[in-house]
Amino acid sequence: MPDAGFDRARYRRLLRFAAGHMAVTWWYEVALPLLGLRRVADRTRARRMQVFARRFRDLAVELGGLMIKLGQFMSSRLDVLPPEITRELEDLQDEVPAVPFEQIKSLADRELGTDIDRVFAHIDATPIAAASLGQAYRARLTTVDARVAGFEDVVVKVQRPGIAGVVEVDLAALRRVGAWLRRFRLVSDRADVRALIDEFAAVSREEIDYLHEAGSAERFAAAFADHPRVRVPRVVWERTSRELLVLEDVSAIKITDRAALRAVGIDPREVASTFAELMFDQLFEHRFFHADPHPGNLFVAPADGERHGWTLAFVDFGMMGEVRPEVVKALRDLFIASARRDGAGLVAAMRDAGVLLPDADTAELERVMSEVFARFGGMGLAELREADPQQFTDFAAEFSDVLLTLPFQLPEDFLLVIRAVSLTSGVCSSLDPRYNVWDSIEPYAQRLLRRQGTAAAGDIGREALELVAIAWRMPRRLDAMLGQLERGELPVTAPRLERTVTRLESTASRLVGAIVFAGVILSGAIVRS
Repeated sequence: MPDAGFDRARYRRLLRFAAGHMAVTWWYEVALPLLGLRRVADRTRARRMQVFARRFRDLAVELGGLMIKLGQFMSSRLDVLPPEITRELEDLQDEVPAVPFEQIKSLADRELGTDIDRVFAHIDATPIAAASLGQAYRARLTTVDARVAGFEDVVVKVQRPGIAGVVEVDLAALRRVGAWLRRFRLVSDRADVRALIDEFAAVSREEIDYLHEAGSAERFAAAFADHPRVRVPRVVWERTSRELLVLEDVSAIKITDRAALRAVGIDPREVASTFAELMFDQLFEHRFFHADPHPGNLFVAPADGERHGWTLAFVDFGMMGEVRPEVVKALRDLFIASARRDGAGLVAAMRDAGVLLPDADTAELERVMSEVFARFGGMGLAELREADPQQFTDFAAEFSDVLLTLPFQLPEDFLLVIRAVSLTSGVCSSLDPRYNVWDSIEPYAQRLLRRQGTAAAGDIGREALELVAIAWRMPRRLDAMLGQLERGELPVTAPRLERTVTRLESTASRLVGAIVFAGVILSGAIVRS
């Protein structure tokens, strides 16, 4: 049973919103086709989805809490949601009216165990950021704390009062709606609703645990401790708790401010290439990456006493991704296939990564990806801007249709990778209008190829041994089969034959070489841009 603090009014409002739109969907998608009016449903589908997305957007902005996060999450689910919904929600910003400082101060006093004015020499009452889960302020440590920490200027992140309870209400409502949707075959046949909600809940709970964010910041800093270009804010652990986080203030020039970078002698093109390389290192070397590298979380500062030296600071480690070993393999193959402009390889990588279901018919997706590479594979962002917009419209429509008709669902770590790579590409192209994402991919793919040479040889060796074993057993199997045929005992079953052929085709395809899913990410990002 929910406790006394459970916001029943909010819970019921969320359920009413969901139930109303589910009823409308059932009427159009189930009842009307049974009455022979499928054309009515088909004709109004796009408009109904747009209306739903706009109403949800309004609800999210009004209620805040996890609803804005949910809208952003939905906008990234190109695998299970139609473009009419994802497009409407893709620019939903996590910016809400700030909570008055007096309320924030009360929470901070409780977390610190004393008056905030005794802990900080100064704190600015105007937030530098106000989001649905928390707010951030600039402050200055006292002399004693500054001496211990080794720095004076800090950023103080404080959760919105009562946000933990709001999160639990929102998750409870989502789980109830998910239980309804699992009985709705239009949805249950297309997506694993329980898995989606569990993924969203796990990420959301991590975002409201500032101890988790502080730990992520230190882990990220350790990974790049020896890198001369990377700077990560240090944590003031003595003043940090689950609801309050104190970090070193490393803000400087916003990464996309090209004029300011040039004014201090920093080449934006160098920043773009370095930033891309750092993101790829996170994905493939450290397997722990910043999943929200938008311009507001990246700062460039001239290095003290160094000619042409500068550092790149990453901030806000609330959304981090960790890549499982099998995903690393798929992503490495992805970059290799991207460098080769191999559309068939991309689709094969998706299957090997477990993104596509075994019975998925991928011929159409393979054709579309091959055409994407053929037309856009070698273009930089500037060239793409000069191309005929109708080409992108046609490709985007075709690509979206293919995505929505294939039986696949991306796991959360893939989605975070998609987000990270897409944001990286956008930041780099804003730094350098002629930036070509392929220029970053190709040398990286070459290094991966060289590094994986031994592993690839081992894979081929194992496949060869398997084929030799099959060949070794083949004469005895043929002899046994002929004996059965003579006695009239030979069983012939199409399913078994089909599985055997499929297995042989799969074995042969694995011998061909590197394959990837990251090309879908990059090609999809280019098409959608």
